[in-house]
Amino acid sequence: MTETLISLLSILIGIIGAIIIGLIYKKHSFGIVGNTIAGVFGSIFLIKSFGRLGFNPQSIIQDETFNGLLFSINCIVSFLGGALGLILIKIISRRMNKKNS
Repeated sequence: MTETLISLLSILIGIIGAIIIGLIYKKHSFGIVGNTIAGVFGSIFLIKSFGRLGFNPQSIIQDETFNGLLFSINCIVSFLGGALGLILIKIISRRMNKKNS
């Protein structure tokens, strides 16, 4: 696995997290396209923010070895990033709609 493939898998897991949260909590859903966009941005934001703690793709593939523990932490953070991104965008959307009403 290369760093690029790990990054793409992280984004995909973030998308899955946002879609699953959208399915479970219907009031937070923006539809498939909206949930996908929220999952992408939420996942990227959380991985870039907390990836410096040592579970970024460069740390996972270090010295041509694969660290499975760091990869699993990366996957969990990506999933949470997608879910939190969807919830945060929904909160912002509600507040903007209240001010317009």
